[in-house]
Amino acid sequence: MSNFHQSTRSIHGSSLKDQHGAPHLPTYNTTTFTFESTDSLLEVIDGKKPGALYTRYGMNPTIYSLEEIMAAIEGAEACLGFCSGIAAEVAVFTQYGRDGAVCLGDVYGGTLELLTDQLPLLGIETSFLLGTELEKLEGLLQKGAKLVFFETPTNPALEIFDIRAISNLAHKYGALVVIDNTFASPVNQRPLEFGADLVVYSATKYLGGHSDITAGFVLGSSDLITPINGWRKSLGSVVAPETAALLARSLRTLTIRVRAQSESAQVIAEALEADQRVRRVLYPGLKSFPDHALAARQMSGFGGVLTIEVDGDAKTTADVADRLELFGLAPSLGGTESLATQPVTTTHHDLSAEERERRSITDSMIRLSIGLENPEDLVADLTQALDAVEQ
Repeated sequence: MSNFHQSTRSIHGSSLKDQHGAPHLPTYNTTTFTFESTDSLLEVIDGKKPGALYTRYGMNPTIYSLEEIMAAIEGAEACLGFCSGIAAEVAVFTQYGRDGAVCLGDVYGGTLELLTDQLPLLGIETSFLLGTELEKLEGLLQKGAKLVFFETPTNPALEIFDIRAISNLAHKYGALVVIDNTFASPVNQRPLEFGADLVVYSATKYLGGHSDITAGFVLGSSDLITPINGWRKSLGSVVAPETAALLARSLRTLTIRVRAQSESAQVIAEALEADQRVRRVLYPGLKSFPDHALAARQMSGFGGVLTIEVDGDAKTTADVADRLELFGLAPSLGGTESLATQPVTTTHHDLSAEERERRSITDSMIRLSIGLENPEDLVADLTQALDAVEQ
């Protein structure tokens, strides 16, 4: 399928052909599969022949067909589907972070909790560097860290990291580079093409796209993916067949959805940048954005998320968010409906005030996930909310 465009691969990426001619991936919501003979059973168990066996192992036609589609979209050799994005990260860090990991920049609050609270209990230690501290990365690699993890764009400030430069440095010391590509999606950015080793996703966001499923992915070479599969199997964190079928449905419209959301986000970012009541607009597509040139080099679109800083304190910012009518107040992103959230109240609420200040996550930030509504209507909604608070 590599000779076809991404939007075509998202529809025709599975080799599974339903015997009844169903154009959509069927749901095999069964826990186990029977065999005609012991020999045929052993062929599948021993890996001599592909086949369905047991759903917790991921050996279910709905699950491995979904993984085949996602690998085709990403341009990856192999893919594993998980019950959530954080489950995917747990498996990756458990397999490859045992010699020490480095986390660059801002990441999802749940990821920070995993790296700071849970994984150290298993002896997996992570060093944290801000985007302004990249000069320290080589020293940590020299000391033996074998995994470098980051988001790009980051949550919530949309900071951009140079995937190729970081990958080249990490590989010099035998370390793997793992990128959470959730914000960009494979439509706007393909980290493996820039030297990253593994890509993880919260499929709950753009890949699912309808705010109705929770799932995750890890993609990369077969050599790197195979050991992770053992952790997925033992932790019981495989994606459910019913969820996999819904996700395969959503992937069919991924390209058109993300492109439309990215175009709308650009319109809204430009409109808000011109509003004096907005102190700052953080969006990679703006020429005023600090990392715009880098984003333009490694992204084919700038995404559907932007973050604004209201010219006011935490209460004023909350009042603006509360007065939005088309934007739902919720801590997620990537759906067809637009959402707004204050990072200090949701995604980064559990960080101390000092740590938020160190990471420049301010009380006046509102992160906006742009859906598929008309962008003019969304601008009007944001304008009326700012108007109401100003009065």
